[in-house]
Amino acid sequence: MKFSSSILSAALLYSASTAAAFSTQQLRTLSPLMRTTTTTTSTILASTTEKEAQAETTTTTTSATISPEFEGGRDQAIATLKSQLSPEQLAVLEQPLTHFISEYFQSLSDASAAGVTNPDGTPVTPQQAVKNMLTTLSYGLKYGLGKEKFIFEDVRHRALRGADFNDTTVDARYENEKLKEQLGTDVATDFYAAGCDFFRPSIDLDKSVLLGKDNLEKAREQLANGENVVFLANHQSEADPQVVSCLFETVGKDMGDLAAHVTYVAGHKVTTDALAVPFSMGRNLLCIHSKKHIDADPETKPAKSKQNMAAMSSMLGGLKEGGMAIWVAPSGGRDRRNVDSGKIPIAPFDQKTVDMFRLMGNKSKKPTHFYPFAMVSYDLCPPPDFVEAGVGEKRNVRFTPVGIAVCDEVPNVGGAEKRHLFTEKAEEECIKGYTDLLKGLDMEKYIPEEYSS
Repeated sequence: MKFSSSILSAALLYSASTAAAFSTQQLRTLSPLMRTTTTTTSTILASTTEKEAQAETTTTTTSATISPEFEGGRDQAIATLKSQLSPEQLAVLEQPLTHFISEYFQSLSDASAAGVTNPDGTPVTPQQAVKNMLTTLSYGLKYGLGKEKFIFEDVRHRALRGADFNDTTVDARYENEKLKEQLGTDVATDFYAAGCDFFRPSIDLDKSVLLGKDNLEKAREQLANGENVVFLANHQSEADPQVVSCLFETVGKDMGDLAAHVTYVAGHKVTTDALAVPFSMGRNLLCIHSKKHIDADPETKPAKSKQNMAAMSSMLGGLKEGGMAIWVAPSGGRDRRNVDSGKIPIAPFDQKTVDMFRLMGNKSKKPTHFYPFAMVSYDLCPPPDFVEAGVGEKRNVRFTPVGIAVCDEVPNVGGAEKRHLFTEKAEEECIKGYTDLLKGLDMEKYIPEEYSS
């Protein structure tokens, strides 16, 4: 099936100067794929709660001005997509996809107006926005909803970088006929790079801040020596893995390689939400259900608990091998804005989660280092103000600077009677790094009052 190549060809036909129409003939392959997904899209992409709708009205607003060129590309992309959907599919998909497309084109229009350039020095263009968006949607519809829906590898997934990515190391998975058949013409696609390319132009890298470079270099050296590193992070947006990659790349190739090496501890949503799936395909993942989501449905709690035990076993295996870098948010979810004050506090670290990672590090018999890891990325993809257990939230995208602070290592010492002190110290350091980032980014308005005392 040549779904991805067809939609990409259509994207490349776009002309920013004339806002010429996409080729309907070349996008016709959308229709059969969409017809196969009618019964499932309502639970995958629809905005399903009144709370979520309320959250939309209070989320950070975008610039009111979009350039005529980007507006033309946006409108044509929306029209092309809508022309391929049945009335039933439109009822479910039109609003969330139109919102996502509009947000992305606005963010890249703002980036273009600010003079942002791509890594190769070329300007951010409407053609680039069209190509990025339609390619991402094609992957989401194909691997998140279609007959070729991608099945992730148990609880631990290794990034799909393409069959020809590394000339020296053969990825045996690409010798699997089932995978090759499933990926089809995408067998050479580097899904890691695709995710970075999608979000990079929305990040104002010139104004972004990376603190703690000495600590980052220390962590890189520890990994190179076969030791393990765990980044204990706060979590603010769905694009946090891409934020890590894009900021680390600004330091140099070694740090860019480190970012690609990191394994992200994630919940089930990243492997079941259609728009998240293509980004997840390009990441090293360890899928663990957070306590709040395990308890949300008593009927599935035993199965989720069993999956978590399998994930812990898989992680321990990686730690025993050594040289494993793990990013985990001990809070179990994203930071949420206080709708009354507009401040964005860090979600509290869960001590049992931190204890588990310390225990796994000790069991591995390999030196395991813990670094609090503060992130400021809320404005890039502002989440809903209310936590929901299901999938399908609206995607917001903003052009904004972001920040990372790699804080001082917290020594993994102390017995069970003092384990709370480790968690408290890690959270305290993360809060300090977070506050420093907000100040450095001129975002003091988000600093909670309790952090200033």
